[in-house]
Amino acid sequence: MKNIDSIALIGGGPAALFVVKHLIAEKVYPKELYIFEKSEALGSGMPYSHYGANFEHVANVSANELPELPQSFNDFVTKKDLKDYPDFVSPNHKNINEYKVIPRLLLGNYLEDQFNILLKTAGQHNIKVKVFKNTKVVDIDRKNDDFFTVITESGDAHNVSKVIICTGHQWSSENETRSKGWYDSPYPPSKFERTSDHPVAIRGTSLTAVDAVKTLARLNGTYIKENDDLKFKINEENKNFSITLFSKRGFLPALRFHSEGSPYSEGWIMSHDEIQKYKQEHNGFVDLDYVFDLNFKQPLRKKNEKFYQEIKDLTIEEFVEKMLALREKLDSFQLFKAEYAEAEKSIERHQTIAWKETLSAFSYAINYPAKHFSAEDMMRLRKTLLPLISVIIASLPQSSYKELIALYDAGVLNLISVDDESYIESHEEEGIIYHYTDEEGNKKSDHYRLYIDAIGQQPVQFNSIPFEGLKNGRFISSGYIKFRDPEKGKSEFEKDSSHIMKMEPDHYYLRVDGLNINDHFQALDYYGKVTENLYIMAVPYIAGLNPDYSGLDFCDTAGKRIVQSLL
Repeated sequence: MKNIDSIALIGGGPAALFVVKHLIAEKVYPKELYIFEKSEALGSGMPYSHYGANFEHVANVSANELPELPQSFNDFVTKKDLKDYPDFVSPNHKNINEYKVIPRLLLGNYLEDQFNILLKTAGQHNIKVKVFKNTKVVDIDRKNDDFFTVITESGDAHNVSKVIICTGHQWSSENETRSKGWYDSPYPPSKFERTSDHPVAIRGTSLTAVDAVKTLARLNGTYIKENDDLKFKINEENKNFSITLFSKRGFLPALRFHSEGSPYSEGWIMSHDEIQKYKQEHNGFVDLDYVFDLNFKQPLRKKNEKFYQEIKDLTIEEFVEKMLALREKLDSFQLFKAEYAEAEKSIERHQTIAWKETLSAFSYAINYPAKHFSAEDMMRLRKTLLPLISVIIASLPQSSYKELIALYDAGVLNLISVDDESYIESHEEEGIIYHYTDEEGNKKSDHYRLYIDAIGQQPVQFNSIPFEGLKNGRFISSGYIKFRDPEKGKSEFEKDSSHIMKMEPDHYYLRVDGLNINDHFQALDYYGKVTENLYIMAVPYIAGLNPDYSGLDFCDTAGKRIVQSLL
């Protein structure tokens, strides 16, 4: 058992939930546990509360994929009144399917319930739990080596020995406050109250974009079930309503398929000791090609020898080109329909799609060695693999697919692929003007009275971190990774010095999004030294060094690593 004076969790969503889970599991019992949550509920965070979802929004996980908590999801729902979720379960509770995706608000209720159970358990271990709901933390300072001072919006100050930042998603509202009809995100969905008798533009095709589509579709029409088909009927008074998705690659998210078990086990990814040993033997870096072979090609060989033989000699770039070639040839919605048929077959036969399942597992595995890549490899990862990974790991539920296809078949939904030169400007009266070049090479400038930016959570950079005490005290720093080849670093520096740092004598570093952390999620200061007792697992703050940094599994793993570091 480890005795700690006090711990403050800044944010009380899923990340904080799993920290508390592992504090109890590892018998780390602080005398005091402070939890600061800006909303009225613990556990649910933004995605699983009314700040991020309506009743129609579903998670891209099912009950069998949830990390372990005190009570199973199935046991939880059998004791709940589920009349608000008629599509999820029958009134007699006998048709609960643990492989079916969960309504997000219901999942939020479950997480809140589990958090309360864990906090009661913490109290039984003589931990004095102090929960501050509807409380925004505006600063974290450290004038004394023995403690941090957490300062709330009301001016209250709390001294604690350790701080874990778990603030979760953050969405800008900068454009919303100054431009009518321009929305920086689809959240909270309650801000969309009016119908739209006109075309709407949505930037992105991620799960965030699907959330926006779901919200707007229900405001402007009705879904009608006809046997196994779903039809969309637009409201007569909104007959001019339509949605156009704008995407740089023109890909719709991949669909859920049968998975043969959770890929998120720590047992097969590179351990801390393995990473350090490999670095000592390879000039201080972990090689992306090695990790790709270790955590993608070799596991794939065990699952599908035939497919492995097809790709075993391909470089990362060649593999991505092969996987994207079909997507680039086919119409997006025709490919969408074909992938649905493939996913349905996978589920019906209980057979996984091996390369997709393995790629999803790989994306989780690279979080840990990624911060030990060279700058060259990090640039390769972001340019080549991550665009493919982002499509495959979306795991769009079949119910969401049916809604999108119903809109498409009704002529309401379409997709336009745009290039890197496309841009948006505010319209003088309402909405935006979308400037882009279409696939035929024609320059377009289309006006939309309603525009939603839905490309998903973007990283929060150093200057936008709200805690001035940490920045001014240099307790935190921007993320950066060293170039293996100084000449390559010099070349990139000369092309764009805003993303490259030069340090004497002739060492170059790539700036990455967010903050610098180590393998235990400890903050690193300007000189790369650990800031004792300060941990960062806030999703938008650590994106640069954790390429696949979201989801309940990640919260679970990160929470465990932080608590083990406390030991």
